[in-house]
Amino acid sequence: MSNKPLYKIVFASGAKVYELYAKRVISSDLYGFVRVSELCFAVNSVVLDPTEERMKEEFGNTDALHLPMHSVIRVEEVKERGATKIRDCVPGDKVVPFNLGPTSRS
Repeated sequence: MSNKPLYKIVFASGAKVYELYAKRVISSDLYGFVRVSELCFAVNSVVLDPTEERMKEEFGNTDALHLPMHSVIRVEEVKERGATKIRDCVPGDKVVPFNLGPTSRS
């Protein structure tokens, strides 16, 4: 078993909230950004997860993500990898990120 930590990163991009896993999370050399690298995806599983496939398609060739600090909702050190998730962020969620953009008014 590897002693290398595994991190679950939850961040907002547009009106979506992403949950993904990585082995490295550090302050970026770019001021105000968090550097997320060594992204972890499911290894050849029998059952295809559409969310996992979408994440691989979007981030599969990425060496590192440089996320603006204000878009990072949570970073957790975890013991094992869970499912990746992409969900819509709507007002009323427990955590609403700052960068949702304009909202409709009634």
